[in-house]
Amino acid sequence: MTENSSFATMLGHWARVQGDEIAVTFLDYRTSADGNAISLTWRELDDRVSAVAERARELALPGDRAAVLVNQSADYVVAFLAAIRAGLVAVPLFAPSLPGHGDRLTAVLDDCSPAVVLTTDDERDDVKGLVTGPEILVVDAVPAEPGTREWPAPDPDDLAYLQYTSGSTRSPAGVMLTHRNVVTNAQQALRAYGARRGATSTVSWLPLFHDMGLILGTGAPVVGGLTSVLMDPLAFLERPERWLRALSASPGAISAAPNFAYAYSASRVSEREKSYLELSRVVSLINGSEPVLPSTIAKFQDAFAECGLRPEVHRASYGLAEATVLVSVTDAGSPSRQVTFDRDRLAAGTATPASGGATTTLVSCGRPVDQRIRIVDPDGVPVPDGTVGEIWVSGPNIGRGYWNRPDATFGRRVPGEPGDWLATGDLGVLFEGELFMTGRMKDLIIVDGRNHYPQDVEQTVEAHPVVRPHSAAAFSVPGEDGEAAVVVLERARDTEADYGEVAAWLRSEVSAVHGLRLRDVVFTEPGEVPRTSSGKISRALTRQRYLDGSLDARRLA
Repeated sequence: MTENSSFATMLGHWARVQGDEIAVTFLDYRTSADGNAISLTWRELDDRVSAVAERARELALPGDRAAVLVNQSADYVVAFLAAIRAGLVAVPLFAPSLPGHGDRLTAVLDDCSPAVVLTTDDERDDVKGLVTGPEILVVDAVPAEPGTREWPAPDPDDLAYLQYTSGSTRSPAGVMLTHRNVVTNAQQALRAYGARRGATSTVSWLPLFHDMGLILGTGAPVVGGLTSVLMDPLAFLERPERWLRALSASPGAISAAPNFAYAYSASRVSEREKSYLELSRVVSLINGSEPVLPSTIAKFQDAFAECGLRPEVHRASYGLAEATVLVSVTDAGSPSRQVTFDRDRLAAGTATPASGGATTTLVSCGRPVDQRIRIVDPDGVPVPDGTVGEIWVSGPNIGRGYWNRPDATFGRRVPGEPGDWLATGDLGVLFEGELFMTGRMKDLIIVDGRNHYPQDVEQTVEAHPVVRPHSAAAFSVPGEDGEAAVVVLERARDTEADYGEVAAWLRSEVSAVHGLRLRDVVFTEPGEVPRTSSGKISRALTRQRYLDGSLDARRLA
């Protein structure tokens, strides 16, 4: 690996070193109930990427943006890597047929102004109806022939791609990531999660347009020479057992999912399905992208311990798109550490182990991976360990900024510390050498001068059997007497209730547990609470829809 390495140059390296071995397998459940396995060897993948890159260079100039509008598939991997090989700035997105994200797709395309759109034949007509200026390149119509062009190694500080944020707390913004950023973070991930060529593989259903999905499913495997096994997110949601089967069939599997997916799998996989699972060879199961719940880890481990799953494979992580993806992870070889803190003191800004009263148990996000972390106060001054503040990060994987959007998030300075720092907007605390994430600054509910973490309120209301698990969004709204708290949630499937009566019970419970009065409790049908592209509840969008009245038509009571 050289200073000028990119995902594309590493692909060429592995095509020469292990050309006949499998590089990527896509399990296609759209054409087969058992998952039709579509595989490409390293040489086949390299040839296809070169052929598409040759065509892309005829349609766009180096540095132009190339939007990837492809369904989850091996074609997605080809399109993304071809854009990078051609010297274009890839913009990993999704096909227009993906339901519920049309407005986001339009906004992102307007923001990045691509010169070329890479898509597939089955999406060609929809893409033509969506874009008017860019050239359209249909990647599965390009013959897979070895390229004749000599592709120069890129400058490590040239842009590799724009990673658009999921929009959980803000409108999507394109993080500018260089070749150095992304190759570095892929290497960091490979080391952190115990990847070894020939002994481990990655397994992922996460969307390839999402930061973790892209690095886990494509970036890290291409840098490390690992086999990547992919499936569509819908295949997982329809039957989570498919993910577990893929883990069983892939020796030395490394995989990842957001917190809700582990609880979902534990509740949906039947005892009969478990009898086919062999999970003792799983190396790492990454749990990140939101505060990790101890109850979720316990539920998943209890459900699949009989299948050989070891507690130490659970790896709680912290990361964000602005840092490519990975920032910190728990130590290998031991279960993630959990600490029970005094809830009121934590809300007031101090992490104190609980000795009674109201408590909050947090799961450690471990230690930084070849990066530096500081917890700072509102003026950017580091605070003592045990004090809650904003998480700032510095390292070679931090992006250059947002596309077309100057922002003070990047290039911050810490007194007495070298280098540039990223202000994450996330709240956390360093406690006994490990990072504990407590929430997001923009999500914090502040009522009557007291801080409340929304995930604590959401866990309380989701304990009621009429509330659908992982469906609640708690946030604050302005009122005549200051900020007030609101909860929007979905009813559980196959349940009927007096929702006014349930809402009254929830108000009473939140008041008793958190000392917080809810101005409003909104019940909706399953699937109505807005989610981000990675499947997390979007508090920001839910709040917006509450304020503009668009949730009123969905109220059950």
